[in-house]
Amino acid sequence: MPPSGCSVIINRLSGSYSDKKVEQVKTFLEQHGLPPRIFLLQDFKEVMLVTRQICAEQQNPLIIIGGGDGTINGVLNGINPGTATIAVLPFGTSNVLTRELNIYSVEDALQRITRGVTGTASVGVIEKETVLKYFLLMAGVGFDGFVVQGVRIREKRILGKAAYVLSALRHLLNWEKDHMVINAGNRIFQCHSIIVCNAAKYAGEFKIAPGASLFDPEFEVVCIQKAARYTYLKAASNMLRGKGLIGPDICSFKSGELTISGEKPVQVDGDYYCHGPVKIRIVPEYVKLIV
Repeated sequence: MPPSGCSVIINRLSGSYSDKKVEQVKTFLEQHGLPPRIFLLQDFKEVMLVTRQICAEQQNPLIIIGGGDGTINGVLNGINPGTATIAVLPFGTSNVLTRELNIYSVEDALQRITRGVTGTASVGVIEKETVLKYFLLMAGVGFDGFVVQGVRIREKRILGKAAYVLSALRHLLNWEKDHMVINAGNRIFQCHSIIVCNAAKYAGEFKIAPGASLFDPEFEVVCIQKAARYTYLKAASNMLRGKGLIGPDICSFKSGELTISGEKPVQVDGDYYCHGPVKIRIVPEYVKLIV
């Protein structure tokens, strides 16, 4: 069973936030013996700092996250490896993690917290020079990074996931054809874009890496090799039809460590992070995740 008491980190700017939902969560947890400390926050830095404070005060904290995948990433980058248990509530826009866990309502998420069944998840870490950033779901370099970098905050607040479609269309009009060299152990690939998947799903319900699992010690890596708009449009069509991210000039492979050349933008768990070059590796048994 989960420990007595918990911390609840909620992003007030998340896609489906409401005061009513916060009160619902608070009441449920109190009634089930988990009196919560609730933190209403609104950006990555706040989330990370509050998480560090929680972990400094408690050796094995239970942290419940009400927000999207970016909020989850903030918590991930604030915990001490191997000590925390996290649970997620579907408060965000895409909610990739909750869909990965087949959680589709706040009520279901709360019931799972009271049951307390956990799995020990691996995470990825991106090394940019001497700075480390952890991610739970995926990291994308190339087209993926350009799209996320190009999302406008106002459009996202009004349109939700459709804002990413608009950004993708803008990038298709301003196409670039540079390739990156990917070093994955003793294998070398030339790619136009790459998505390093620690989870199977992407942008909600779309399964692009069916062999990926949060609980495995390797990524599934999807590499788009050809710098042609047609390659991406065909791959998007296959993805929308539930076939996965497949198509001409697309390959996938397993790896626990990669070096990626070039200076293309990098997105991490749905938020823009940096430009390449970067190194990416898996970190097994990083966090307990309520499933």
